[in-house]
Amino acid sequence: MAQTLSKLPDAEGAAYNDRLWEHEDHCLPDTRVELRQKIMDWFEDPNGECIFWLNGMAGTGKSTISRTVAWELAEKKRLAASFFFSRDHGNISHAGQFFTTIAAQLTRSLPVLRPLISQAIQEHSDIWKQRLSEQWKYLILDPLKNAPAQSIQLVVVIDALDECDSKDDIQLILKLLAQAKCLETIRLRVLVTSRPETPILLGFRNLPGEAYQDFVLHNIPSPTVNQDISIFFRRKLSSVKSEPGLSTTSTPWPGEPIIQRLVEKAAGLFIYAATICRFIQDDNYTPEDQLSVILEEDHDTPSPSPTKHLDDMWTKLLQHSVVGKQAVSKDDHLAVRFRTLVGSIIMMFDIMGAKEIAKLLHLRTITTLASLGSVLNVSENEGQPVRRIFHPSFRDFLLDSHRCLDSRFLIDPKEAHITLFRNCIMVLAELRQDLCNLRDPGVSVGDIPEHIIQQYIPAHIHYACRYWFHHFQLGNPIQEDMDRILRFLEHDFLHWLEALSLIREVSNGVLIVADLEMTLKVS
Repeated sequence: MAQTLSKLPDAEGAAYNDRLWEHEDHCLPDTRVELRQKIMDWFEDPNGECIFWLNGMAGTGKSTISRTVAWELAEKKRLAASFFFSRDHGNISHAGQFFTTIAAQLTRSLPVLRPLISQAIQEHSDIWKQRLSEQWKYLILDPLKNAPAQSIQLVVVIDALDECDSKDDIQLILKLLAQAKCLETIRLRVLVTSRPETPILLGFRNLPGEAYQDFVLHNIPSPTVNQDISIFFRRKLSSVKSEPGLSTTSTPWPGEPIIQRLVEKAAGLFIYAATICRFIQDDNYTPEDQLSVILEEDHDTPSPSPTKHLDDMWTKLLQHSVVGKQAVSKDDHLAVRFRTLVGSIIMMFDIMGAKEIAKLLHLRTITTLASLGSVLNVSENEGQPVRRIFHPSFRDFLLDSHRCLDSRFLIDPKEAHITLFRNCIMVLAELRQDLCNLRDPGVSVGDIPEHIIQQYIPAHIHYACRYWFHHFQLGNPIQEDMDRILRFLEHDFLHWLEALSLIREVSNGVLIVADLEMTLKVS
């Protein structure tokens, strides 16, 4: 049974307690108290709606709340499963492994389901290739219906549903999850957080009214939110007070008036507060200097945009961290380097370590990232992944010309994709026959030790083999890029196929070849 269950695709990074989210914030004990209690009241109410939808604008703290609630439910042994979507990471940016991951977690949180889910896999051996509706029915709904009778209520936590890359899948997921309303013995509740975007609004509107209840985060009264943000600032900056020269018994730092100024600038956005605290605590500068950057008055014409405060903060942080006081133009190497590095990171389909990113982009090092610790989750260890930007709103800002008004930092998605394509093609040119020095053309891939494959096909080569064509499709290619593909087909095509077989991606290679043929015909 264990061997059968191990076949279930379990998306890396999906669970609330995955290593990926280890350094993310949780709600402080005395913040968001009423809201967290409201969620717990919904969960404990036997007549409550099946789905609780917590929605709010970017930066209002949805993921922090869902992460905290997941921890609290897990402590009470009432967490069934969790799936934290993120558009920055492979299998948690789409719904392909959503239900299989939920099922895999259910086998761990509710052992009574193991034989039932195992039997479903045996009866439907390719279930992970079937439609989402079949995966939901056979792996989750039917096992919950047929499990031995016991009265228990569990919760599935789904965070950032808006970051799922398919609008149709978003609406289908909501429709299927609402069917949990019919469960009687093992009752399943679902907590969903997202931005109030159109696909999700439509998905909920198509559900029966009694299937869900919603709560709008940005409708919480300002005094309540500001009080929580002020507590957050005091707690986070209290550790800075131990710095030499900042703490005396008579003049605490930074002082209540400045705390209130920071709260006003946050304008109800927790992401503003969290980013500011990381910026102030940057080891490369003194806290006083960092704070003075934040408190500088803005002299630009006020923007009517609801994201003005957040956009002003991103701009200030970038100007300070990337170019400092230098008079740098859009074409200066610092600005170009920033757009190349950060543009690549936010457009990549998977995560890699800083060292591997440098190899993919053919750079000696990517030290530029060291100054962006307040907005990028960069490990001091070059071998650790540059896991992600700290918040999706930063990505949105960099890609929007109406928000990122400093052209030095504005990233063109098509240009970023074509840059990645060109670098991937350069990596593929380094491939050769018998890449892993096996000296045995007939050896089975399954017989090759994994460490051998990783040694000769490290992360940047793996990435280039898997995604070069995707970046080409999404970029703005010119004739020279067509020539690059022709040279690749003439010299490196068979080497690429060999590499794909070693990393078990031949099926994706077949699809790429078919798409490439169609693309070149059109071109």
